[in-house]
Amino acid sequence: MEIFKILFICKYNRFRSKIAEAYFNKINKNKKIKARSAGLIQGDPTPRNTIKIAKNLGINVKGTPRTTSTRLLSAQDLVVIVANNVPKKIFKDYAKKIIVWKISDAKATEDKNIIKSIKLIMNKVENLNKQLEKRK
Repeated sequence: MEIFKILFICKYNRFRSKIAEAYFNKINKNKKIKARSAGLIQGDPTPRNTIKIAKNLGINVKGTPRTTSTRLLSAQDLVVIVANNVPKKIFKDYAKKIIVWKISDAKATEDKNIIKSIKLIMNKVENLNKQLEKRK
């Protein structure tokens, strides 16, 4: 069974990419598709209030922030840059498998913006999942 691998990337892997990974893996029913996440820079752990807000929206965010590497990138079939502050050009060697969503980061103290960003990510993940369901 060939696994289709998706990597969600943001700057620190503590919010946007973690939400995308957790939500994708929750709603995806195709066992041949797996998602992971990473950041450009090793970030601090996800803030507690962000984890709580995500949980209230049905998303279980866990794990410590991970950084990306050439090895990790080359092993992916699709790389989704979830962030507006991660330039696509640094992934030029992987240009054929990059999608950019340009979602703004939300400060850990701005609950309304956190909710808004999570809902936007959820919508984009749902659309991606629908597109990938056609791959069965």
